[in-house]
Amino acid sequence: MGYGTGGDLKLFVVVAAVIVVVGTLAAFFGAPMVEGVAAVFEPGIGLKTAAIWSFFLTIAVMVVFALVSGDSLIGEIQFMLGGFFTFFFMFTVLIAWVF
Repeated sequence: MGYGTGGDLKLFVVVAAVIVVVGTLAAFFGAPMVEGVAAVFEPGIGLKTAAIWSFFLTIAVMVVFALVSGDSLIGEIQFMLGGFFTFFFMFTVLIAWVF
């Protein structure tokens, strides 16, 4: 018996194509908005200072998450790395925006 009929591969190709098209359209139409977004972040502490604060805040949050999970500090490193970069980006942007 086979693993599938090929329908899964077709679904994957369709979903991947939709993601590429939506990403391309978002980049094309969203590029002019970057100047407006950058102007909003200009006053305040700035992105460089926010990135420094965000790094230490992200480290603290990830250590807490690792300690309360059942796998200690190195348990599921692939998820921890993805979470780190996601938290770092979000914290940097939010700190720069709020302060």
